[in-house]
Formats: sequence, structure tokens, C-alpha cells
Amino acid sequence: MAAAITGDPDMRPMHARNAFALLALLACALLLPGCASTGKGEALQRAQYAWSAAIRWGDFEGAWNLVDPEYREQNPLTDVALERYAQVQVSHYRELGAPPPSADGSVGRDIDIGVINRHTMAERGLRYRESWRWDETAGTWWNTAGLPDFWRGE
Repeated sequence: MAAAITGDPDMRPMHARNAFALLALLACALLLPGCASTGKGEALQRAQYAWSAAIRWGDFEGAWNLVDPEYREQNPLTDVALERYAQVQVSHYRELGAPPPSADGSVGRDIDIGVINRHTMAERGLRYRESWRWDETAGTWWNTAGLPDFWRGE
């Protein structure tokens, strides 16, 4: 039968307490960066998630607000174009992959989109490449490719 060790825990050898304290401090130091925000990377994930949700649920005006202001100024969204987007339903929105970031820091994402024409109920798929740039002043990522062109080739 093993004998139980009794006594005051403060009577342990000093090097055992120091080793435990050092181990606890090291664990905290390693876990702390995981609690902090990753900055641009996290902001990109949030922007892409908001974009894909807006497209998937047919909120094209909401998605338009995530488009680069310079692009919006050069390519205004007309009422006719907005009505055209109202004629389709997105059935799926899947990320296919991402090309390497470009030299200017912009990033892309290849997307497969399923689109249903609300009038004919015909579904078709298309590929779309998102392009994102970081705006240091606004502290946000902007989509620089504009809304997907669901009528390309028609």
C-alpha cells in the first residue's frame, strides 16, 4: 500500500513551485496572441462572409455597399440593373479556392454560383472571381470586382 504524502503544499521544494509558475506563464504567453484580433486577416474574413451572405440571400443593395467606392463611382448601379438582379435567385455560393495574393496586397477568391431565373425557373451555374483590396484609411476591405454578372454570355 502506498503511503499518502501529507503536509503543507507550501513546503514543496522551491524549484518545483518555480517550474510550475514558469510553465503557467509560458502557457499564458502562448495563448495570449490567439485572443487578440488578427487585424486585416480577420477583417477580410468578415467582409467576405458579409459579401457571400448578401449575394446568397439576394441582398444586392447590401452587397453593393461592400464594393469599392471608386468602382461604385465609375460604375453606378442603376435602378434597371437592380431590377434585373431581382429576377434571379442564388441557389448556391461556394468558394472554390483563392489565387495567391497579388503584389499590391489585393486578394482574390474563386466562387461557383448557382443562379435560378425566377421567371423560367431554369438554373445555371457560373464562375466568378472576387477581388478584394485593403483600404488603410477606412480600415476595411472592399470588393473591387463589382457584383457578379449573372447574364454574361446571354
